[in-house]
Amino acid sequence: MTDAASRKRKFGLREIASAAQVSISTVSRVLNGSHTVDAGIRKSVLAAAADLDVDFSQRNKTKALAILLSNRVKHHAFHSSVILGAEAICASHNWELIFQSLNYPANVPGKDLHLPNVVQRRDIVRGVILAGTNSANLLELLTSKGVPFVVFGNNLMEEVEQSNYDVVFSDDIQGGLDATRYLIGLGHRHIWFVGNLRLPWFARCYEGYRRAMEEAHLQPRHSSIDSEDETDIGYLGTKSLLAKGEQVTAIFAGNDPTAHGVYKGLRDSGLEIPGDISVVGCDDTVGSWLYPALTTIREFPEQLGKQMVELLLNRIANPGQPRQQATLPTELIKRDSCRAISASANIPAVAASRKSRS
Repeated sequence: MTDAASRKRKFGLREIASAAQVSISTVSRVLNGSHTVDAGIRKSVLAAAADLDVDFSQRNKTKALAILLSNRVKHHAFHSSVILGAEAICASHNWELIFQSLNYPANVPGKDLHLPNVVQRRDIVRGVILAGTNSANLLELLTSKGVPFVVFGNNLMEEVEQSNYDVVFSDDIQGGLDATRYLIGLGHRHIWFVGNLRLPWFARCYEGYRRAMEEAHLQPRHSSIDSEDETDIGYLGTKSLLAKGEQVTAIFAGNDPTAHGVYKGLRDSGLEIPGDISVVGCDDTVGSWLYPALTTIREFPEQLGKQMVELLLNRIANPGQPRQQATLPTELIKRDSCRAISASANIPAVAASRKSRS
């Protein structure tokens, strides 16, 4: 192997960014031909690439993937961990990962969506990882353009069972089943689900909850708030069910940020956790920071990111293979937010709280 060939294989976006003293995203914009980059910076990036003898002119000489964080804020704890996992496995395979944030409506035809320019540059990006919240129109657009991709299935706004694209799930339906069975095993019968059932990650947890309640011959009950602010969903959902005087001894929050809102709603109502009401969450992103520490369903977002990269690289290497699907398990983490109760304790929680303070 010649020295030049060795250098071409070794250096990529990260090394160019370091040599030019700019960010990786700036390098990707330059290579994409973006007009938003200062001319002097563009010249420095291209000079650094030339000095490192990196040639991006041919697709087969690039090893870069793009990860699109769709319709989500960049600092979202769960999806940030997905990105970290994807970055780690890309690095281990000597692939570059280009990050892009994308916001798009679900109710327009795929052909009318605008893909980030770098995704359309097949000489740069070989495949796409879809994180965040996605809809069928984007998947249809990528498919029509022949772009290899893998998607995080839990946050798809439509079902994917009959589709032909690769997908990775976290088994939060089983997690919801496990968490609800745990509460039932502690003696709880008046268990409410709090979330926004119009959003798929809440709907999946609710499905596990529903199955556990029905197998125990209990009535599933939910307080659903039509919002995308997860803490507000927990707070408003909790205040709503308490204002109606509903019987409740335990609340299953659709994720940990929602559980945080549940905590606020209960405390504003003078109720204690778990003395008056037990609480469980899902995803284990902030549960250990709450007081008392939250019993929750642990998911493994970094592993999800790694698994999506593995499937995508496999797809790139074997484009004609059948659809790939992977499901990662969840784990119930028992902390201090739940307590066992007797059958006689199943009285309206608000009334119980008032009696104890009178």
